[in-house]
Amino acid sequence: MISTAIRVARVGSAAELAAAVLMLAGFPAIMVAALIPSVPAFAAATAVTYLADHYLHRQGSYLINRLSKVRAGLSIRFLIRQLLLILLLARLDLSNNLIFYGATACFIAFYGLQAPHGALVTLIRNRRRLPVATRNVDLASRIRIPDAPPMGLLNRSAEKMLHLDLAAVVGILVAAAMDSALPGFIGIGVTIVLGSLYVLALMPYVRGKKVPPNADKVLAKVDEWLRDYQPETVLYFSGSKDSVYQVNMWLETMEQLDSRPLIILRERVILQNLAPTTVPVICVPGGVHLMNMDLSSVRVALYAANVGKNIHLLRVPTMKHVFIGHGDSDKLASVNPFSKAYDEVWVAGRAGRDRYAIADVGVRDEDIVEVGRPQLAPIQNGQGVPESRMPTVLYAPTWEGWDGNPGNTSLMLAGENIVKKLLAADPPVRVLYKPHPFTGTVLPKAGAAHQKVTALIEKATAERATDPRFQADATAAAAAKAELARIEARLAVLVGSGGEKGDEAEATRDGVVDVAKYEEIARLRGEWNDAYWRSFPVWEHRVVTGAEPRLYDCFNVSDAMVSDISSVVSDFIASGKPYAVTDSAELGVEEFKRQNTAVRAATILSNKAAELGELLGAVRDPAADLLAEDRVELKQYLLGPDEPTSIVQFNTAVANLAIKAEARNVGQESRAATSAAEATTKA
Repeated sequence: MISTAIRVARVGSAAELAAAVLMLAGFPAIMVAALIPSVPAFAAATAVTYLADHYLHRQGSYLINRLSKVRAGLSIRFLIRQLLLILLLARLDLSNNLIFYGATACFIAFYGLQAPHGALVTLIRNRRRLPVATRNVDLASRIRIPDAPPMGLLNRSAEKMLHLDLAAVVGILVAAAMDSALPGFIGIGVTIVLGSLYVLALMPYVRGKKVPPNADKVLAKVDEWLRDYQPETVLYFSGSKDSVYQVNMWLETMEQLDSRPLIILRERVILQNLAPTTVPVICVPGGVHLMNMDLSSVRVALYAANVGKNIHLLRVPTMKHVFIGHGDSDKLASVNPFSKAYDEVWVAGRAGRDRYAIADVGVRDEDIVEVGRPQLAPIQNGQGVPESRMPTVLYAPTWEGWDGNPGNTSLMLAGENIVKKLLAADPPVRVLYKPHPFTGTVLPKAGAAHQKVTALIEKATAERATDPRFQADATAAAAAKAELARIEARLAVLVGSGGEKGDEAEATRDGVVDVAKYEEIARLRGEWNDAYWRSFPVWEHRVVTGAEPRLYDCFNVSDAMVSDISSVVSDFIASGKPYAVTDSAELGVEEFKRQNTAVRAATILSNKAAELGELLGAVRDPAADLLAEDRVELKQYLLGPDEPTSIVQFNTAVANLAIKAEARNVGQESRAATSAAEATTKA
């Protein structure tokens, strides 16, 4: 019942739901208290609405946004409280009292302060929103960008300003209860003075040296930096906040390029959620600004997603354009017809080439280049399971997808069966469960299935902890946890030592990465991962959510995996370890393999998961692993050869395409020169 109400109200928790109910019920209670009239009841109901409103704003509740859409926004709620307070005074026969006139004048004057306050806040924010935002671009030496105003002035400014009426409301209520106007006028004075001081505190930031330079000057300095830096290879990306992983997966590859790299983003929200990197980043929301930007030195542009805004860079003929994608799987997204807009399409291995040939969407075979998957370098090859260790099986289902097709994920139809069989395996295995972060975002049924699987694993973990067959090395675990705490403390210092930038303009000015700190953070995160897996017994089941540990870290501690059709399967194949894929759509083994290349060396599971024994047998006994040779062949087919390494292949492809771009540009210049000479001769 409560969970249904939470979902309908679009709130995040039972506490948010309770606050929403109290706030919405509080206003009728205030009106009733004003009509009775009762000062104590009015004060109590008012306090409830203040506190509930404040809590919902602190939580960023979706309900707050919805209320503003139905004309019950923040300022209206405060105004209603104040009008009801005037009603209370009238019902108390104080309409001829000075406090009545004082309260009326106070609230009119207070609302008069809202206009300059709102205008100043808007003006400051607009002036400090630069036409571009950057990271690892040295603009500080080229242009003056002043410090941001204290965040206390701008963060949730409307809410803070409106809450200054609290002094007047309290004072007036005390005056009504005591039948003395003095407390009321004290409260009124405090409210008006504080409101005026808030407005005055904002005024210095709209004039003089506290105002950032205009858009033209900022863009000119960015172009100046580009001419000095001379970027050669650009990674271009546009998308929503949820798609930021698609660009994050390419950051390490960009750092390893032999040519000078640059990342161009189109949405500020992507920049705000971009993982740390040493590569220069420029976020250009405006299409006109991007098209006017000096990118004359760029020879290769890489695209990680097929989106409409790609056209703003695709129109530039002096560079070659390449679709590199954000994963390699048999999903339709891997053979999007839009891909023929690019000069080349880079795929991991022969499978990608064949996929386009079969799809026949207009991408020519000569425009496809096999470059491997540089991101898979951290995945370790399987070495078999030592006799001293219990096998670990990873269950990593994908999510339900935007269309909500039950066949997209095994979680809803097979998840419970898979996990039950793994937990009941004899000899026993350890289960790691790492669901897709989008699980349950489209279908509540998928979220419910996730909760069931989580509950099963947590129950089995608790039972195993009391089983005398499973012994824990408490000393080693305690030492690992202590090491984790040490690493996390150091990471907190490193990540937070630079301080949060006041706003985007300040982050642009100061956002040049400290390479030494960046490298130390990377090293510490590797140490954290090692300590994490040592911090609990090797037999303990685990539900792994959140950013850490990463999916590839789970690959490296697992001996086998169960998953669905997604790039997760293609990535896991790099390890060479046994894996199983669920035919949730019940196509049948042969048809499932025909449609999905990545499962040709997999154990195919039905929704009942009866075939899991084959996978577990292959894990426990290499002699029973009948698909080992198939996995070796499939790995090369999907991901390309191990040598040369993928990053070498990738850099070679970049260099070759840059040569083609340069040859094209030289040819164009030569033809233009010839045409000019001929025109001169004729003249």
